[in-house]
Amino acid sequence: MFAIIGLVIVFGCVFGGFLSEGGPMAILVQPAEFLIIGGAALGAMLIATPGPVLKQISKELPTVFAGSKYTKTAYEELLGALHAIFNKAKREGFLTVEGDINNPHESDAFVPYPTLIGNHHALDFLCDSLRLAVSYQAKPEQVELAMDVYLETHHEEATLGASALTRTSDALPGLGIVAAVLGIVITLQFLSAPADVLGHHISSALIGTFLGLLLSYGMMQPMAANIEAQAKESARYFQCIRESVGAYFSGCEPMVAVEIGRQAIYSYNRPTSSELDAIASGKPAGEAAAAGA
Repeated sequence: MFAIIGLVIVFGCVFGGFLSEGGPMAILVQPAEFLIIGGAALGAMLIATPGPVLKQISKELPTVFAGSKYTKTAYEELLGALHAIFNKAKREGFLTVEGDINNPHESDAFVPYPTLIGNHHALDFLCDSLRLAVSYQAKPEQVELAMDVYLETHHEEATLGASALTRTSDALPGLGIVAAVLGIVITLQFLSAPADVLGHHISSALIGTFLGLLLSYGMMQPMAANIEAQAKESARYFQCIRESVGAYFSGCEPMVAVEIGRQAIYSYNRPTSSELDAIASGKPAGEAAAAGA
């Protein structure tokens, strides 16, 4: 929502200011300039970006307008699931959770928490980490090492799309100059034309530079920054899992392990201690928030 509002403000203020000074909107409609700049930018991105990253970008762009899925409710559900699985392992024995981690979509420990179930990357990360200890008898330090390696790979992969968009954004002003130069070349063919005709061609040529700068700094770079910020929020969500699981395998009680994970959450999404107590007692996310109010 905020991304849409931001784009409306950017383009509304730019074009509104142009109109307020008596600028003719018709001169800004230059299909050839859009073709040169947009086509060259798209082609350059295809040259520079591997196929899997292009697919990643196509999935990430809609999230710019949909907003982050890592809300306070998502964290409350994550902490609730972590406490449920840790508590079951302590109460019934660690081997009893093997069925839960092998089939989390039918597990009583995970099913009540739809945001975690819907985040298959995070769910796989959690279950794979637990499986190392349950099925393969890995030592706590080995589990933590595996989680750290996974996180490093995940975080690096999450930034690939934003980096590709940033590179394309950096190229847009230069491509705008290319379009402007081509426009000047065309304009030079009309040096003997009347002043109003010559002025029209010069104005049309300069639109290329304008479009390259506007699309870069007013749209592409902010969108890339938004995707990068969401990647950091995703990393924080995974870090919460890593800290909780690592603490539990280090010998912490379930509640203490979940509390350590809570500390890894950004302050604006972090449940309070009283909310965590409500979560641990099995209350839904909304009731837990009410309990902490």
